[in-house]
Amino acid sequence: MKIAIIGSRGYPVVYSGYETFVRELAERLVRQGVGVTVYCHRRLFRERPREVNGVRLVYLPTLERKNLSQFLHSLQSFLHACFCRYDAVLAVNSANGPFGLLTRLRRLPGAINVDGLEWLRPKWRGLGARYFRWASRQATRFFDRVITDSSEMQRIYRREFGAESTMIAYGADIPPPADPRLLERWGLESRGYYLIVGRLVPDNNAGLLVREFLASTSRRKLVVVGGDPFGGRYGRALRSLDDPRLTWTGYVTDAAELAALYQHCFAYLHGHEFGGTNPSLLQALAGGCAVLALDTVFSREVLADGRHGLFFSKETGNLSALIADAERRESVPEELRSRARERIREAYSWEDVAARYRRLFNELREARDAR
Repeated sequence: MKIAIIGSRGYPVVYSGYETFVRELAERLVRQGVGVTVYCHRRLFRERPREVNGVRLVYLPTLERKNLSQFLHSLQSFLHACFCRYDAVLAVNSANGPFGLLTRLRRLPGAINVDGLEWLRPKWRGLGARYFRWASRQATRFFDRVITDSSEMQRIYRREFGAESTMIAYGADIPPPADPRLLERWGLESRGYYLIVGRLVPDNNAGLLVREFLASTSRRKLVVVGGDPFGGRYGRALRSLDDPRLTWTGYVTDAAELAALYQHCFAYLHGHEFGGTNPSLLQALAGGCAVLALDTVFSREVLADGRHGLFFSKETGNLSALIADAERRESVPEELRSRARERIREAYSWEDVAARYRRLFNELREARDAR
């Protein structure tokens, strides 16, 4: 079996959840004997080997514009894939929904992982939001399978577009114990800080989390991992806040250092709002974190309605009160930490994710052969 994966920046680079997903899935499928080709942004790779870890790579150029580069790269990738001998194509990102028409015309089986509610994200206003909603609808029309990564997202696609989807969750690996001495780089001590991981953009509610923490009486630090890749005003305004409790690390690319930050935090603050199963939230559970999460249907699904985390609202003072309560009753976050990893084992194993995708590709190929 030969499949192509389109819509990420490529392999093995990791910029976001899409690239992590592609890496974890592709490597596991290759070990199972599946031929995998990943389409890559040529500009991001100084060296361009034809194959890495058994994954075949195709590098295509694109017009470097903030809101157009991925769209144009995906278009070229689909056109290229339609004239190759693949058994199936997997697309990531609902923006690629219209390109399912190309695979349908070529009778090439296609599936698309639509990810989150892109049309509701604050960064996509006006025309961008309308495009994402339209593209998501086209995904349900043209692709043979629509894949949602949570049961709640599955329900949303049924309600919004009258379309059924296949639910295959995102995954996470439970890392080995991390050395707390890795925290010394930032002057941190184990359990002496709260942690935020994610881009400094409005839909992750980083501003809400930081403001609420600063309004609390906590003497611990708040460590913010991530940044704004486009240098926007939102991120600059947050980083201009002057408080000795704030530590801005920027992006942390060393896996051992990031694991240490997760594993030794007092609690992980999660504000992502519009995605399905969020990779950072899963990584926090895999790292054994006590999680304080914005109350959304997606967070409730991952955290099993409170068994694996506590919830806060956007109401002023709600999160700061939850922080105070967690510090007053430290047995509560300790209990959450003790059972965090069991959630990953029961519902978010990468091995199970890869097995389900393998079955899906087999079904697509068998349906094509029957036709």
